[in-house]
Amino acid sequence: MAVIDYKANYTNVWEVDDNFYQYVEDTCKTLYIESLKDLPPDVRRALERAHEREELESGKEILSTLIKTVSTADDQKLLICQDTGIPVYFLKIGSQVRFDGIRLQQAIKKGTERATLEHPLRSSIVNTLTRKNHGTSTGNQVPVLHYEFVEGNEIEILIVPKGSGSENMSYLKMLTPAAGIEGIKKYVLECVFESGANPCPPTIVGIGLGGTADKCAALAKKAAAREVGSPNPDPDVRKLEEELYILINKMGLGAQGLGGSTTALAVHIEAADTHMTCNPVAVNMMCWPARRMRATFKSNQEPIISY
Repeated sequence: MAVIDYKANYTNVWEVDDNFYQYVEDTCKTLYIESLKDLPPDVRRALERAHEREELESGKEILSTLIKTVSTADDQKLLICQDTGIPVYFLKIGSQVRFDGIRLQQAIKKGTERATLEHPLRSSIVNTLTRKNHGTSTGNQVPVLHYEFVEGNEIEILIVPKGSGSENMSYLKMLTPAAGIEGIKKYVLECVFESGANPCPPTIVGIGLGGTADKCAALAKKAAAREVGSPNPDPDVRKLEEELYILINKMGLGAQGLGGSTTALAVHIEAADTHMTCNPVAVNMMCWPARRMRATFKSNQEPIISY
């Protein structure tokens, strides 16, 4: 059997060394802690805009309280919310990176454990049947890891601590193709309305379309983790995002479900093709403190921390 020489095919191959996995562990510790304290700038701006345009006095007061919560967390280095969530990581792996996948997973898990024990943080992760808390924010298949392979010689790790208030308001339905776009709109609106105050609105409404049932649900979570207001590059999908954003905010659920003009800070959709007899739709919402933080690793460089 012929042996493929990958180095011959790529001029910028990065073969990570043993130190890389320690960098990942240390960085994931930082990402988890800081993501719980430092709200991304796009979310801050979205809250400010919602406050500026809110006409209902009670809604304006609630949004003021949310903004003050973020400011207090900044000033006193506190967590924005007591729920440290389920640690979810999205990884983008460059095609020219050579690494040990098992060691990478172990480093991410160890960094998550260290953040919980050394900060310390509240551990929310329990055995699904016995309900025993592991005390480390980790467990069987937790952290949750999503992988995407891209061109290049970098590794990006994005953490999204997913609180239970919003995660419990997750939905999936296999619509019929005959339901069409109008059926998709109707289902998403029903999900948002049924959720009410539970996901701590104003939310980011993540929507997955197409694929299989599991792929569709994963797409919804990926959509919810996008920067606020970042449009889908597909014009048809972007149009649907814009239409749903208007329709959801016309509901009047408002901040914390107590009325107002901003129920959603953004509506994001990720889509995949699907079987001709399928029309899957999933909804995954992000609570108002849409927490996330990322690190980009490059060969022989310190990781770059960003949102």
